[in-house]
Amino acid sequence: MNWQIPLADLDYGPAEEAAVQRVLRGKWLTMGAETREFETRFAETIGANHAVAVSNATVALHLACLALGIGPGDEVIVPSLTFVATANAVRYTGAEVRFAEIHGPDDLTISPRAIESQITPATKAIMVMHYAGYPCAMQAVMALAHRHQLAVIEDAAHSPGAFLEGKALGTWGDVGCFSFFSNKNLSTGEGGMLVTQRDEIAEKARLLRSHGMTTLTWDRHQGHAYSYDVVALGYNYRMDEIRAALGLVQLGKLLANNARRGELTERYWQGLEASGVGLPFRDSLGTPAYHIFPILLPDGVDRYSFIDHMRAAGIQTSIHYPPIHQFQAYQTQYADVKLPVTEHVAQREVTLPLYATMTEAQVDQVIDAVKRGLQ
Repeated sequence: MNWQIPLADLDYGPAEEAAVQRVLRGKWLTMGAETREFETRFAETIGANHAVAVSNATVALHLACLALGIGPGDEVIVPSLTFVATANAVRYTGAEVRFAEIHGPDDLTISPRAIESQITPATKAIMVMHYAGYPCAMQAVMALAHRHQLAVIEDAAHSPGAFLEGKALGTWGDVGCFSFFSNKNLSTGEGGMLVTQRDEIAEKARLLRSHGMTTLTWDRHQGHAYSYDVVALGYNYRMDEIRAALGLVQLGKLLANNARRGELTERYWQGLEASGVGLPFRDSLGTPAYHIFPILLPDGVDRYSFIDHMRAAGIQTSIHYPPIHQFQAYQTQYADVKLPVTEHVAQREVTLPLYATMTEAQVDQVIDAVKRGLQ
């Protein structure tokens, strides 16, 4: 469909084109110098000791679980109001998830009090997700994790360039995992990054990222090794050079584009404050990434009729997210899970367009369409 205002759009131009051409001229497409530079620059931007580039955020979450020794017999506490990859990554290891509630309609991130209520003797880790790029209550989460001796994984797919108390999201816990999917603030089409302050986690993630091999093709191409050994059951989770080159350009735009998203978000909030829709995160702490703009429709408003109204106006919307525990693939094992706050919020949520190249006039057009759709 030819949307007047799409849900998301890329800030791509001549610099991205030049980056791709540079890689093509160099004739090295596999993980190499561009990838290492991207890792170094990303780590510097967020203040991490290590950054490990991977093929997407899902595999970053999987590697995080593996590097922390999570496996059969273990449990990881996760939110249900997130993309299914958050929970899937845990289950890939043979471990199981325990779903915890969110705070409520004003804050759609996981609740520390709800996390604590889900802790059992089998609990090994907590996985938080910084919904829409807004910080979870990391001070409380980390205090809870320390008290119960649990690891913390941050699903920071929405949060590159977001900070809480001057500390980047993704660097509060043991491991942080970022997404560079096409609709993300920093986009390379596919791609992701695992970050950590711990040397042993980075070493294991790098090893498992490329088949458990002791040296990589790039090392041998550079003459640094003749052969390799395989010392672990690894995976092919590598990032390629074209995506890394795009990531370097996008990284240079990230903080300014996040700030622009913040300006547009404030315009939305002001324009919709008397409309009757719920506006989560207006009192959020820290410096968010403003990845998406969620609203909560008033009770009684038919969401799909509203979405159809927005579509007729040429405006794309989405839903973030259907709760994971209600998916068919999860119902067999998690049919007894009841999360009334999550479920009620999820039934009302609609995501409006937000991207760095959006204009104030487009935001106003969306606001006007929302108000007409509620009449």
